[in-house]
This record gives sequence, C-alpha cells and structure tokens, in this order.
Amino acid sequence: MAIGLLIVLAAVASLTATRRGASTVDAASQLRDDARFASDLIQRLVVQTGFEDLDFVRRPYGGSIGTYKGLNGLDPSTLVAAVSGFDNAIPSATDPVNTATVRTAGSLGYGSDALILRYDPVKVTDTTTDGSMITCDGASPNMPAANRADRSISVLYVNTSSGNEPALMCIKIDGASGTPSTPTPLIKGVESFQVLYGVDNVTANAVPTGATTSVPNQFLRANQLTVAGNDAATQTNWRRVRSLRIGLVLRGPAGSAQSSEAQTLYPLGTNFQTSGDPGSKFTATDGRLRQVVTFTVNLRNCQNQGYQPASSGTGCDVVLPS
Repeated sequence: MAIGLLIVLAAVASLTATRRGASTVDAASQLRDDARFASDLIQRLVVQTGFEDLDFVRRPYGGSIGTYKGLNGLDPSTLVAAVSGFDNAIPSATDPVNTATVRTAGSLGYGSDALILRYDPVKVTDTTTDGSMITCDGASPNMPAANRADRSISVLYVNTSSGNEPALMCIKIDGASGTPSTPTPLIKGVESFQVLYGVDNVTANAVPTGATTSVPNQFLRANQLTVAGNDAATQTNWRRVRSLRIGLVLRGPAGSAQSSEAQTLYPLGTNFQTSGDPGSKFTATDGRLRQVVTFTVNLRNCQNQGYQPASSGTGCDVVLPS
C-alpha cells in the first residue's frame, strides 16, 4: 500500500513538472513571437518618420522664414517635428500629441514612455495614396497631405487592456481629419516601453546652436529636449533626433517562469540605466517569464521639413528658424 502511494505521488510530481515545463516552453515561444512583431512594427514606423511626399520635397529650401513662407505657405517656426514623445506618461485619448498624464510609482507600466511619429503618405492623386505607408494599427492612411504641416500620426505607449493586462497601445491620427482613433491594444504583455533619442549637437534643455550632421553623438530622454518657454527651440531639438533606442519588457502568463526569484532587467541595456529614468531598471518577483528586447533604429528621412539655410553645406541640416 505504502509503495503504491509512493509510486502515485512520484507520478503526480513528474506529471506536474512536465506540465509546468511545457507551459514555460509555450510562454517562451509566445514571447519570442510577440517580441518579433513589436520590433518589426516599431522599426517600420520609425523608418517612415519624417517622410515627405514629392510635392513638398521638390520645393527649394527656404533659406529664411520669409522665403520659406513664400514657397510653402507656412511659418517654419510653428511646424511640429516629426518625432516627439513623453517620459513615464500615458497620452490623453483625446489629445495624445499634446497632453499626457504622468504615471504614479507602483502602477502597472510605471516608467514606460510614449512615442509620437509623424509622416506623409505617398500621394497618387489628390484624394488617394499608394498604400505603402502604415499607421500603428497596420492600416494605410487613405488621404494624402495637404501641406507640410498635415501628416499622419502614430502614437505608441503602454496601458492596461482586457483582463487588466498591460499591452502596447496604438492611437492613430489621420492627417485629413486630425481626429484621434480609439486606443487599440496591439501586443498583450508589454509592460515596459522605453525610448531614448539619439541626437546630434543638442545640449539638454538648451536652445540649439550651430549645424548638425546625420550621425547622433548622444542619447537623451524626451524631457531633456524641452526648452522651457521656447517652443521653436524645443521643436528644433526634436528635429535633431537621428535615431531611436527602444527597450521593451514583455511578460508571460502568471506562473510561466520556473521560479519566483526576483528578476532585475535593463530594457535599454545596463549602460543606459539611470536614476533619472525610472523605466531603465525593471524588477519583478511574480513568477512570470519575461523577455527583454532592445534595438536602435536610424531615421532615414530628412527631419528639417525643408527649412535649411542656403549657406549650409550639410545635407538635412537643422537650425533654429530665424
């Protein structure tokens, strides 16, 4: 009797271990798939950023605000940069490009950033596009831009979705209507989304000076690109972004890890961990399997929106409008 009971207990223990191992393998496979999809989507959106249709890029550089206005009908000092974002914040569902709520310590997704990307669709006719560009939900913008200020927008951030699970969220804004879409969960289980901006010739929180190149020389956070009380300088700093460093933490179902030991993760890499960026170090003790994804994407398109001094010898130079 006792021997039979021992055999049954051993069989149950073996079955439990096998089942848990299989669950971990399944969770790891799902995490890899989700990580691959997230990185592919973000990279595609980033390389589109700043794209301008032929109608706009064939116009000569402005050289001065007056010349630029005459060519484009726009004041370059009022244009919004193609890249922007918020640190440790959740964008407003009704005004996601201008308004965000700072996350509170201990909340799900604490430390996660928001990324805002703008670009023109490729125009075929005055009312149709070629469908080659996508928004963050994978759809194609269906209206071409009316001018250099009229762009499609994708907003990426982390928030809770169904079942109180974190997810990478998407809000898209069509350039023609300017109306934000309903926030859409893209990838379940993304609990940390970190963004650093590779910039050239930018001093944190200072008015930009001098010329730029296409090569970044440092990474800064979103709040370091802001110049208090000077929107034109802030937008010029954003136009000097040359690359994005992205860090993601994705989590599996409860109990998917083999142990509940504390995990300390660095979404952007250990060299980018700093006390000023609460999301740059992530610790969890809940027994979930996790995966970190880190990559850097270079911006392919010129970010100056056609405003460049006639005397500049650097391609795609970005200067403060004057």
